[in-house]
Amino acid sequence: MRTQSQAGDGQRTATPPAESPSAERRAEEFAARRRGAVRTYFYNHPRIMDAVVVLSYLLVSSSSLVNAAWSVANLGVHFVLVLAIATVLMFRRDRPLAVLVIVSISELMNILLVPGSGNIGVGIWFALYSAAVRYRPIVSVPLAVASSLPLALFTFFFYQFPSEYVLSDGPTANQTKIISAIMMLLANIIAAGIGASVRSARQHDSELRQWAIRNAQLASVAERNRIAREMHDVVAHSLTVMVALSDGAAVVVKRDPAKAAEVLSQLSQTGRTALSDMRRVLGVLRAEGGTRRTPQPHESDMGALIEGFRQAGMSLTFAQSGPPMPQDPALALTVYRIVQESLTNVLRHGTAVSRVQVEIENDLDRDKLSVRINDDGHGSVNASMGSGNGIAGMRERAGIYAGTVDAGPAAQGGWRVVAVLHPGIGTS
Repeated sequence: MRTQSQAGDGQRTATPPAESPSAERRAEEFAARRRGAVRTYFYNHPRIMDAVVVLSYLLVSSSSLVNAAWSVANLGVHFVLVLAIATVLMFRRDRPLAVLVIVSISELMNILLVPGSGNIGVGIWFALYSAAVRYRPIVSVPLAVASSLPLALFTFFFYQFPSEYVLSDGPTANQTKIISAIMMLLANIIAAGIGASVRSARQHDSELRQWAIRNAQLASVAERNRIAREMHDVVAHSLTVMVALSDGAAVVVKRDPAKAAEVLSQLSQTGRTALSDMRRVLGVLRAEGGTRRTPQPHESDMGALIEGFRQAGMSLTFAQSGPPMPQDPALALTVYRIVQESLTNVLRHGTAVSRVQVEIENDLDRDKLSVRINDDGHGSVNASMGSGNGIAGMRERAGIYAGTVDAGPAAQGGWRVVAVLHPGIGTS
């Protein structure tokens, strides 16, 4: 329980900050760093990359155009074929198979009409790369072989190398044809292999993005479960205290109106604090991603919590031994919630309770933080009266610090809760 000013602070800090980047965006940023600045630019501007591919093809083909200039009859045909292939390559990203077929036919026509051309097969490389990026290797590799066969067969059976290309002390014409056919096949397979490698990298980026999204969803579910536990703590504690205060006010209203007014004031303050807590928790629940947005109770709130239960009519003593607890907000929240839940259960379920003790002992040498809550009630807590979420929630919180929670009847009567935490394990 907090004071009125603390409740106001909770309301003032409930305004959510700017949303953090989504998991998908973070995965994309990671992939961009892995690709580098240049590749990322072309990845984000695919049409510019298409233009670069066309310019590269025209640059390679420029040498063959210069060579074909010596044959005036075929220069125009060769120029038209080069422009046609360059134009078709602009659509390689959208229709890779159609582009591969058209380019393969155009390259075959090119070698038929311009035997001395030096750019035969270059267009097929770019088309095969695009097909391999789109389709699996089981499809792209046969495509590389199939697109190589027409040129290889024509080169081996029909193409006649100019006499100046065949050296007297070098390979024979037939040997040169075999070497050329093998080189065409290997070049096309290499082009398909590069495309398959890029496809694999993109699939990896996609899987990484999906993994990041799934991981964020799991984290969101875990956070919402935490919020559900917070809701249980807030509602159970606040309503129990309010019921006790209202019962006390009904008893003393005739005997001591001033005392009744004081109790009713405390009842109103508890209701406002509970409303503030509810708004804060529900605000996080509505937020996408479920991130914690406001300060949670910490060690300094323990005194206000104890005082609130005292005003509700509980005879309560509090003792803390050892050095101060570590400056860990999560640890402080865990201790706070364990004490709050235990005292709420005493107030709700305990009968004939005349004394309640809360002890916190911090043993740094043994990395052990003990929280003990004992009461001398003559009755026992009936588990069927509650939902069971309270003790289960305490055990889940203690488990974060490799701790345990033992709750049950005490040997001398009453009810006892002993929680043992190990802060060093939880923060390591």
